[in-house]
Amino acid sequence: MKIAFLVAYFATWLAIPHLLWLKKRPSATLAWLWAILFIPVLGALAYLAIGTDRLKRRRLRRRGPLLVKRLGIQVPPPTPALDAVIAALPRKARQLFQLLARINHVPVSSAKSLRLFRNAGEFYPALEQRIREARHHVHLEFYILQDDDAGMRLLGWLTEAARRGVAVRLLLDEMGSHELDESRLEPFKAAGGRFSWFQSLDPMRNRFFLNLRNHRKLQVIDGNIAFVGGMNIGVDYEGGNPVLGHWHDAQIEAVGAVACELQEVFATDWYFATGETVPEEGYYLEASAATERFPVQVVLGGPDRRNEPIAKSFVSLLGDAEERVWIATGYFVPDDILLTALEVAAVRGVDVRLLISEKNDHPWLVKVGRSYYDQLLAAGVRIFEYSAGINHAKVVVADSAWAMVGSANLDYRSMRLNFELNLVVHSPEQNAELARILEIDFAQCVEIDRTTFARRPSRQKMLEAALRPLSPML
Repeated sequence: MKIAFLVAYFATWLAIPHLLWLKKRPSATLAWLWAILFIPVLGALAYLAIGTDRLKRRRLRRRGPLLVKRLGIQVPPPTPALDAVIAALPRKARQLFQLLARINHVPVSSAKSLRLFRNAGEFYPALEQRIREARHHVHLEFYILQDDDAGMRLLGWLTEAARRGVAVRLLLDEMGSHELDESRLEPFKAAGGRFSWFQSLDPMRNRFFLNLRNHRKLQVIDGNIAFVGGMNIGVDYEGGNPVLGHWHDAQIEAVGAVACELQEVFATDWYFATGETVPEEGYYLEASAATERFPVQVVLGGPDRRNEPIAKSFVSLLGDAEERVWIATGYFVPDDILLTALEVAAVRGVDVRLLISEKNDHPWLVKVGRSYYDQLLAAGVRIFEYSAGINHAKVVVADSAWAMVGSANLDYRSMRLNFELNLVVHSPEQNAELARILEIDFAQCVEIDRTTFARRPSRQKMLEAALRPLSPML
């Protein structure tokens, strides 16, 4: 038995060449190396299950000049509909958009209207209305669709749309929606609706990576309306869970040309999941130059993108800011680059604030995040912990015109492992509205005092210190 164990243990060292070949960040490589070497067998098994953070997938190339050349950094010139919108921006704003476009390999786009939703009570009725009004297609992509009254209401709306001849496609993450009984989808599919899991564990299709999840929340209706944000579907998110309490989140509706870019995001994800392309005709609508008002940048992240565009987009907003950067995140486990960008912005005199949900569905992540507080507080970053309920919103307010809303948290998983989707908009109106929301949220938080925080119990400090090296593995 002892000999068999030793053989198994040394056999697990075969994972080490694979680990080194991936060229992870040194901190992540070291964390996994220690796990493989010093946690016999289990460390290697954990690495094989969740250690891989890269994935190759084919991308669609189908819309000619409207689709950016994603393999390079060359950004196509603005379409005629965008010329006036971009030209009206200050030079500094145009430069930041150019930078974001090159980072994300997606061209700057635009919207004729933007609408923010602060919770499920606002978002669900708006989504229902858009689905009921749909005439051509409804494309929905969620991380979680719960098997409860809210989930069944959504399936009911989609089934009705399919019955009246609307093309309906529903894409869910199998890990996030693991509690959903697929039999619940039978009426929807019988009505003509199309459904797929984003990435099942399927060795026949070279898919072994359940940790690479589709965390995007994207809904596109009739090719010119799109929703992006952090909201899933379920009673919990309506505040129906007495343990979690009210659930605060953010979703943004964009109407206009940017829906065409977001349609491409859905089509690429659908193609990856099913091998089926979304037809061209009727799904990609051109915008009128006269109606476009707001410049918008799509920010895409995922394990198929080695340049980590989500993190670099955060860093770009922090580096460009002159007055303030307020960030709300459900989970906070930053890497060294994000940590440094936050510190440098604060040292420059920028009003940097972090709103972190102290109460969440992964409480141990809060303890890891607190291990970073000391150096942030020392640099002048203000930190607020929200415990009145769940604050799941992922938003950024920068200076007086920039805002970002999406699915990405400030943690390792969002930066490298999950497929994520954010929108950056240049809009004083949306910036001001989000700032008002955050000011209300700050008032309901406990602000972390540097002196008081330094006096926390030694056992708490030790727990934070012990968990921190695991950050790259989370």
